[in-house]
Amino acid sequence: VQLQASGGGLVQAGGSLRLSCAVSGGTFSGTAMGWFRQAQGKEREFVAAMAWSGSTAVYSDSVKGRFTISRDNAKNTVDLQMNSLKPEDTAVYYCAARGSGITVIHRTWRSYKYWGQGTQVTVSS
Repeated sequence: VQLQASGGGLVQAGGSLRLSCAVSGGTFSGTAMGWFRQAQGKEREFVAAMAWSGSTAVYSDSVKGRFTISRDNAKNTVDLQMNSLKPEDTAVYYCAARGSGITVIHRTWRSYKYWGQGTQVTVSS
């Protein structure tokens, strides 16, 4: 299974970006998907996750109300819409999949089996 993240870039504070993650090379069905980020010198942290059904999404407190995760199981993609961006959102963003048949959301990055390569998001003040 390969995950390819895209959509990162440089944006001013208050702006928006949309990240997209395409899954290929395996089954996308039945897996919870998540987005994580890692700022320079910091631990990888949870951002958002969505159950396979799309009916349940969870967010970290730091992005709640500003970011929205969505998925299209027919297209094997999961997106992260990021609004009202802040300089502290600057990080490398990773999409991740828990694995086929693992439908339950988890906030811990070690619970995800497959990872994309990461895409840089930089928010200037």
